[in-house]
Formats: sequence, C-alpha cells, structure tokens
Amino acid sequence: MFEKTVILSRRVPPVLGAGALLKNSLCLIQGGKACVSADNGQLESAEAIENYERAAEKIITQAEEKPIAVAHDLHPDFPSTRFALGCGLKPVAVQHHHAHIAAVMAEHGTGGPVLGLALDGFGLGHNNESWGGELLRVDSRGFQRLGHIAPLPQPGGDIAARQPWRMGAAALWALGRGSEIAKRYADFPNARVLASMLEKGINSPPTTSAGRLFDAACGLLGVKPIAIFEGEAPMVLEAMTGKTETYSGGWTIEERNGLAVLNMFPLLEKLTYCETREGAELFHGTLISALADWTEKAAKRTGIKSVAIGGGCFLNKVLREGFGQRIMAAGLNLLFGKSFPPGDASVSLGQAWAAALMIENGAV
Repeated sequence: MFEKTVILSRRVPPVLGAGALLKNSLCLIQGGKACVSADNGQLESAEAIENYERAAEKIITQAEEKPIAVAHDLHPDFPSTRFALGCGLKPVAVQHHHAHIAAVMAEHGTGGPVLGLALDGFGLGHNNESWGGELLRVDSRGFQRLGHIAPLPQPGGDIAARQPWRMGAAALWALGRGSEIAKRYADFPNARVLASMLEKGINSPPTTSAGRLFDAACGLLGVKPIAIFEGEAPMVLEAMTGKTETYSGGWTIEERNGLAVLNMFPLLEKLTYCETREGAELFHGTLISALADWTEKAAKRTGIKSVAIGGGCFLNKVLREGFGQRIMAAGLNLLFGKSFPPGDASVSLGQAWAAALMIENGAV
C-alpha cells in the first residue's frame, strides 16, 4: 500500500493527504511517521479515479490510528478534492505551492519559519488565480505569499503548456510587440488569431507560472514550439545549456500590492535577439541570478535564514544546482527534498504535514 516512509521529527495529529491531480500519491501521517503511497499517475480517467478512491478508502479503513482530517488541494474540480470533501473526514484545504514547501519541511523535520521558493507549471492560488512562480513564508500556522513572478497571459489556456510558441507570442505581446506575432510565428495558422486574442484579453488568463516562463523562452528561441508533453521544451532547453551566462539587466524586482514581483521581461526582450544556444545559456544563468537576488532580499527583510525549494521546475539540474550554490554562498541554509523528487508526487506529504501542524496550532 505504501512505498516510502518519512520519519517525522515528532508526533502530530493523524492526517491523510489526498494528493495532486498529476503524479498523484496518498500520504497517511500517524505514529510519528508519514507513509506515502506509490505514484497513482494522473487522475484523468474514470478507471484512474476509481482506483484512487479505492486506495484512499483502504488506507482510511486499515489505518492503525484513524485520521482526524484529510488535506486537499484548493482546486474544487480535482478528483482528490472531491474525494476529500465526501469521505466523511474533516477537510483541510492546503494550497498547492504551500504543500510543495511543506513536503520539504516534513523531510527536514521543521515547522518553520522558512522561505519557500515553489516553481512549477500550475497550482490554484487565492481568488482562482493561476500560480506557479511563488516566494512564500511558511510556518506551522500556514503560509504568507511574499512575492511572485510577473504574470504572463496564457493564450488558449492549458494548451499553451504543450505549445510553447503561444507563450513566446504572449511574451512579445507583454513587451509591446504584439504586431510581430503573425510574422514571427507565420508557420502556425492560428498566429494572427492568437495575436487578436491577446489584444482583446480573450481566453488568455494571466499566470505567474515559472513553467510557462520557461515555455516563453523556448517559444522565443524556437525550441520545440509544439511539444508532445508539458515540460518537454524546457528539458530540451536545459540540455542545450553548457556554461551559464547572466544578463545583468535581465530582471527587476518591483513592489505591487505589497508583494515583491520578479519581472523577467528584460530577459525575454534580450532573448528575441539571441541565437538558440546563446539564449539557453543566458536564460538559465539570468534566471538563477534573479531568483537568488529575489530570495536573498526576502531573507534580509524577514530575517529567515532557511530556504526550501520545491516544484517541478527544480527537476532542472542547471537551475537547482546553480540556485543552490548562490543561496549557500549568501550564507543561507538550503532545504531540498531528500526522498522525493520536487514534483507533484510529494504534494500529499506536504498537504498532510501542513494540515497536521495547522490543526495542532489551532489554525484550522
């Protein structure tokens, strides 16, 4: 039933973590340990959902110590959320990026506070916003959003995650160069229509996603403009990167509505004039420097010395190691998952740990 066990730093209330939509797993916390199931895959077919619900019910009925709550994602349409709301246990909502950081905290035996840098493709945030490039303060009572990557429109919604040329077009539009979209992407029949969609704000929801920022870079550099799966183009971009270079004027940090917003538009502008390999190295190096600068400023502002990182973008070794070196050189303590890769398979662990701490502290 369970594949991995994490020994926790202490006993906390027994909680079930319902997991994410993709790379779903289930986690049961009880008796000072967290037991995490194998990857259940994507909950996108009737058969997968049935298998998931059967596994979750089995965990609840066979638990030595029955969970007092079930932690779930904010997204109301995820099958894991629907199960959590209907299984008879107390439901506790845990935001997706909070869960990514809490998973790392569970493995390191801490309730915080930590700074959490969560970079991925999508997680539902407050007010139904699309998040994915988040700087958080996380402790045993919950999280505070300190900042985010400057949003880009996502033309066509989810389809843009598998068609990076669309995010390249979105970057041009954001740079005030929307008139260039039809010519630059002339090989794609929908380019002219897409330019009009962006101009009119039709089916182009804003996203702070680091994954879509990677896609925008790929779209501008002509790397896998049409991908087979989400994340394929950024993987190719990483493979092109030997040494990294930093464009010193490639980012700004701006205060908007009390949040520190990391604006990478100057880098995207630079990429429009780059050859592909040069652009790959410049993108990675500049993003690493920008993220480190952003995080170091938050550490000075808050006095927090530990930085936890999570989310699927940190599967990128160039990004992970480059950022880690910068953070440790700044005298900060880097926390990274030890037993789990940084993607969604660890979300159930983070949900359960976060909910258990919040219940213990009377925050829910």
